[in-house]
Amino acid sequence: MTDTPAPPRSSPLHDRHEALGASFTDFGGWNMPVRYSSDLAEHRAVREAAGLFDISHMAEFWVHDGRATDLLDVVLAGRVSAMRTGKAKYSLVLADDGGIVDDVIVYRTGEQHYLVVANAGNREAVAVAFARVRESWPADAGEAPTVCDVTDSVALVALQGPRARGIFESVGAVEILGTPLEELGYYAFTEGTFDGDSLFIARTGYTGEDGYELLVPVERAGDLWDALLAAGAPHGVVPCGLAARDTLRLEAGMPLYGHELTREIAPAQAGLGRVVATDKDVFVGKDALASRPADAPVLVGLVSDGKRAGRAGYAVLRHDEVVGEITSGALSPTLGHPVAMAYVSPTAADPGTPLTIDVRGTRIPATVTALPFYRRNA
Repeated sequence: MTDTPAPPRSSPLHDRHEALGASFTDFGGWNMPVRYSSDLAEHRAVREAAGLFDISHMAEFWVHDGRATDLLDVVLAGRVSAMRTGKAKYSLVLADDGGIVDDVIVYRTGEQHYLVVANAGNREAVAVAFARVRESWPADAGEAPTVCDVTDSVALVALQGPRARGIFESVGAVEILGTPLEELGYYAFTEGTFDGDSLFIARTGYTGEDGYELLVPVERAGDLWDALLAAGAPHGVVPCGLAARDTLRLEAGMPLYGHELTREIAPAQAGLGRVVATDKDVFVGKDALASRPADAPVLVGLVSDGKRAGRAGYAVLRHDEVVGEITSGALSPTLGHPVAMAYVSPTAADPGTPLTIDVRGTRIPATVTALPFYRRNA
């Protein structure tokens, strides 16, 4: 007898997505909207105006009290202790062998208070990573910090695009209590309220555009979603699904866990060596990183002509030799030609190197290029 897989969970905004005509897909154990109208229209709205995403499938952990900073400096590969309160930092959770368990964003909300946002499918793995370090907490280090998984009590939405700030500022029920939006830097956050309830406002995102990720109590998610759509209607905002989110992040060269990042990949292979504070005394996976093979495949960008895009799993060749494999690929809506990310041999990774992609038996010429493919205007 085998266990029946649990059905995917639904977002607190599921009814609203249905009313908007969304199509759904299972993503990280959640039933999430993949599109509402067309992938292309939603993608272009984010690049030209604004898009609204439900990202309530993400996992959230509050880490606080005790020596929370020291705990995070061990669990995460980055140096959390160097963060200032009010700032955000991209970091990695590593396994003992140096492979990537998850990529996360950590926000420092106080001297010993942090919010960590992880990927939906890695919620349990990140919780285990915290638990392992807490269980081995030194007796002379005082009480172990508290780690609270608050995923089920909060909702997260993202407003992204060049008109995001103007739209957000026009939501009358929002009051900013901390740093004003005009002073809020990228990868920073401020506190506020939405109709009297707490509102966490982060200037972060996963699209390559400016915008905000907004955390509210789960019972207020629908009201916030409605208010943002209403405020943005005159400015071209549209609800956007996972399909548009994927092409947006691909153009911006942002890795997706399960594609560019896996348990088998080390940070340096993914171009994320800068994220790792190798001079820290200790963090999970540190010792193993030094023994990783120097000839391991590395992540590159590939561009090609025409309309046929390489997809995840397609082989990358130099002459007749397979030198790598695509992890993500699509016909770029913004650039008008195919783009892809792939892991290839270091001998084939220099920008300008001509390669080919095996697209269902047809060799498509491609050229190695530096990431990202797209950068927004400052």
